[in-house]
Amino acid sequence: MIPDPIPAATLILMREGADSGDGPEILMVERGAALAFLGGAMVFPGGRVDPGDHAMVPADAPDADEAAARIAAIRETIEEVGLAVGLTPAPDAATLTTLRAAMASGRPFAEALRDHRLTLDMQALTPFARWCPEHVPVRRFDARFYLAPIARGDAHPLIDGGETVRAIWTTARAALAEADRGAIRIIYPTRRTLERLALYRDFAEACADARAWPIRRIIPFRAERNGVPSICIPDDLGYPITAEPVASAERG
Repeated sequence: MIPDPIPAATLILMREGADSGDGPEILMVERGAALAFLGGAMVFPGGRVDPGDHAMVPADAPDADEAAARIAAIRETIEEVGLAVGLTPAPDAATLTTLRAAMASGRPFAEALRDHRLTLDMQALTPFARWCPEHVPVRRFDARFYLAPIARGDAHPLIDGGETVRAIWTTARAALAEADRGAIRIIYPTRRTLERLALYRDFAEACADARAWPIRRIIPFRAERNGVPSICIPDDLGYPITAEPVASAERG
């Protein structure tokens, strides 16, 4: 029996690349090897949407679930890598450190923000995709993906040392090359996402493309492609590669 999906949110942070010809850099994190879900995999910062995220949704929000997911993406990124986007005013390093420490000690996100006179700017996140794989036998996530920019001077991640054991800035092409030679482990949705991100020259182009395609749940399915059993996704959502042989697909 397929379990009900757990709402989750993922943030793809992008900064200007060191070499403009290589495209933007993205932040990826390595999950602790001992974790039951995706242990040792390279992913983007994020996690499940908590009740506290729902409690912070404004009463006039047109889509409460969407708003809660954006809040979760902002919160999880602070917790996992110590980087803040979508906060007003933008916190300085000292404020961000104390904010993160308060959250780590159990202070609710909403209260920690009030303590530091910070408010949320959820429009700082651009919706990019929504993945909901069905094959996972124990945990199944309905994850909304967002894009957000960050300046190079503000882009120094500090890992939490628990769920996240490493954080790197890399281009999408470089991450794919590392995965192909076995240096890092990425799962099917991450690979498809990196292939799409590799198309963009900068953050503005990524946002424009995100707005050009519909966003709906992507549920990978099995089908034959050129006589080869494959894991597939719909071909009308902006992804340059929509099928991968079952034999090579890493599904978590």
